[in-house]
Parts: sequence; structure tokens; C-alpha cells
Amino acid sequence: MTVTRGLEGVVAATSSVSSIINDTLTYVGYNIDDLTENASFEEVIYLLWHRKLPTNEQLIELKQQLAKSAELPQGVLDGFKSYPIDQVHPMAALRTAVSQLALFDPEADQMDPEANYRKAIRLQAKMPTIVAAFARIRKGLEPVEPREDLSFAANFLYMLSGEKPAPIAEEAMNKALILHADHELNASTFTARVCVATLSDVYSGITAAIGALKGPLHGGANEAVMKMLTEIGTPDNVESYIREKLIRKEKIMGFGHRVYKYGDPRAKHLRLMSQKLTTLTGQPEYYDMSVKIENIVTSEKKLPPNVDFYSASVYHSLGIDHDLFTPIFAVSRVSGWLAHILEQYENNRLIRPRAEYVGPGMQEYVPIEKRI
Repeated sequence: MTVTRGLEGVVAATSSVSSIINDTLTYVGYNIDDLTENASFEEVIYLLWHRKLPTNEQLIELKQQLAKSAELPQGVLDGFKSYPIDQVHPMAALRTAVSQLALFDPEADQMDPEANYRKAIRLQAKMPTIVAAFARIRKGLEPVEPREDLSFAANFLYMLSGEKPAPIAEEAMNKALILHADHELNASTFTARVCVATLSDVYSGITAAIGALKGPLHGGANEAVMKMLTEIGTPDNVESYIREKLIRKEKIMGFGHRVYKYGDPRAKHLRLMSQKLTTLTGQPEYYDMSVKIENIVTSEKKLPPNVDFYSASVYHSLGIDHDLFTPIFAVSRVSGWLAHILEQYENNRLIRPRAEYVGPGMQEYVPIEKRI
């Protein structure tokens, strides 16, 4: 057996959902640049699940299905109110709430394709409601009920703030959701596929994926980026702060990506939105700091920014709590997780790799009274 740490470069599955070839990311063959500039997130959901862009009628139907499935069971909302709010990270709340949703779904353990698709609709619709409801409840506010007349992106922002978002905010969130929707066989997606390959249910697969996304080396990176920007404070402090980190050989979050040689193609879209939004909100220092950090790190370490780096200042400019950045990632990525889960079910084989044993050789049992 040949051991590859982190499974780097190992092809573990075939998939028609998304691809990363020569530093180009596509969803079902559509370049991410094309989709980000032209599509709605709802169109991307349909594309990932059906492998084709929807007709107008199909898009209307999907939007209606999502809108009608967005409300949460009262039991989930009551659960939020029982949490030790000052101790619970929103990702932990999201992970628990998604698992809890299965308890209220009579189809939770039905495994036919039709039931699984209906569960996909419900999960996709309820994810933003979960994040927004928890964000408000922990502040002593009542949840805002979802609206059926808003886009997916606008409705999420509305449920967070209680106010209909400005067009530029809706545009930024729509782009961010598209950019985070899928990314081939990333850690959380692989986790989801491993889980459901045992023929476990969709809710278990998504709960497992959220657990993987929670880590700072995956979805938690953008929250870490915002923490760094907050610590730096002003553009004048960037040089000394980053140089000290480089001297101490500390990891600078938001840079580099294992599957890209020349840079993450998603980063440029969020870079532009960061420039627009920070200027609009009167906080250009966050964009300026980000650019200065990028210039130093790319010069010294030859590592370009990834999708997490500029998403931090974008979400901050939208007035979103910093610890909600990773849950927002999940609100988007659940579309890709579900696409991969449904694909796994279609042609399933248990995912069971091997490990190279490096422990002691054959040993004999020694009675406890004779052990030293």
C-alpha cells in the first residue's frame, strides 16, 4: 500500500457535479465566473441537483418549493432558547439544529429518490432560517419569518436584520452563495459522501458535513481572517503585524489552496465586492488592509488569497456577526453537499479505505499482576 497523507492527489470518486481543472472551477461544466456574473443562487441550486440550468417554469417551481419549506419546527426554535447562549458557537447550533430537523420529518428515514429530493428541498430552505433565527434569539430578539417574495439571498439578509436589503447587499450575498456552493471533493463534501455511503440518511450526511466545515482549516477560515483584520486595526499596522507572523512562521489564514497552483478563481469576485461594500459603508480600511496583506503574503510566500480571504470583509460590510461567517458558508455549501449525497445514492459503494499500520508487532497478553 502507498500512503498519501491527507489523501492529497488521490482520486476517490467520479462526479458530474463540479470540477477543478487547470485552476478553473466549473459547476456541471459552467465556469464559475460566468455563473457568478449572470446567475441567481436558485439557478445554481437547480444546476447542481439536476445537472442542467432550469427553464423559467422550473426555476419558478423551485423558488416556490423553497419558500414553502423555509419555516422551522417550533421545537427547533425552542431548542435555541435552551442553549447556554454565551458558550455556543453558531456552527455548533447549526449542527445540532440540522440533526434535530430529522426528528420532525416523517420522511427522515425514507430512502427512495423522491423522498430524498423532498428532504433536499427542506434542508436547503431551512438552513438560512436556522442561522438567522439563532442569530436573533441569542440577542434576545424574536426570529423574523421568511418572506416568499424575496430571492434566496435577499430573504436570508432580511431574516437576519428584519429589513429588506439594498440591491448591492443582495447582489453581494447572491455572488457569495454561488461562489461557495460547491468545490469538488472538499473535506466536508467527502465527509458527507462517506457518511451516506453507509446508506445513512440525508440529515446524518449534512450533519456530518457541518461538523467538517466547522474546522478553521476549512469553513472556519473566513472568521479567522476577520479576527486578524480586527486585531490589525488600521492599514498602518499591517506591515509589522504580518512580518512578525512570517518571522514566527505562523499560518496566515485565507491564503493558498491545495487544489490551485496559480490562485483561487473565486477570490477576485469577492475582492471586487469588498472594495465596493467597504467604500459604501464608510469602512475602506478593511479593504485597504486586505490588499496590503495580500501584497505582502503573495510576495513573500507566493501564496495568493483564496475564497475565504475577501469574503470576511464582504460579510463584515453587510453587518453580519463575525461568528456567522462559517454558518453562511454552510447555507451555500449545503446545495453542493446535497448534490453529492444524491449522486452517491445513485451509484453507491461503501467508502472504506485502508490504513498502513505502524504500531508494535505481534504481542502476547500479559496478566495484570505481571505487568511492569
